[in-house]
Amino acid sequence: MSQIRSKDTKPELLVRKILFQNGFRYRLHDKLLPGKPDIVLRKYKTVILIHGCFWHGHEGCKYFVVPKTRTDWWLNKINRNREIDRENCKKLLQKNWKILIVWECELKKDTIDFTFEKIIKEITESN
Repeated sequence: MSQIRSKDTKPELLVRKILFQNGFRYRLHDKLLPGKPDIVLRKYKTVILIHGCFWHGHEGCKYFVVPKTRTDWWLNKINRNREIDRENCKKLLQKNWKILIVWECELKKDTIDFTFEKIIKEITESN
């Protein structure tokens, strides 16, 4: 597991690239915000969390499959990740931040265009 990246993952780099191409400027992993969100758009008071379907237990997703070995350990780990996500989102909402969650499966070739249209619309919608 030491090989698993927590920052600069492929999905994160892809989202950052598209945001930058569309004129959005952002900060990465702001330590002052709960959970150090992946992307922080201060101008829009919006954070973008990019979740891996496996690591964050994306329900109903074909990419979230519980391993057959050490099942209890993995379920505890994934459930703890979900719990931490809920706590951080609650804290961000209390500070009046808008939260966008992008799942890894939404960045696949067949859905990526729709996903980016949705992200850009949600960011600019309130401003």
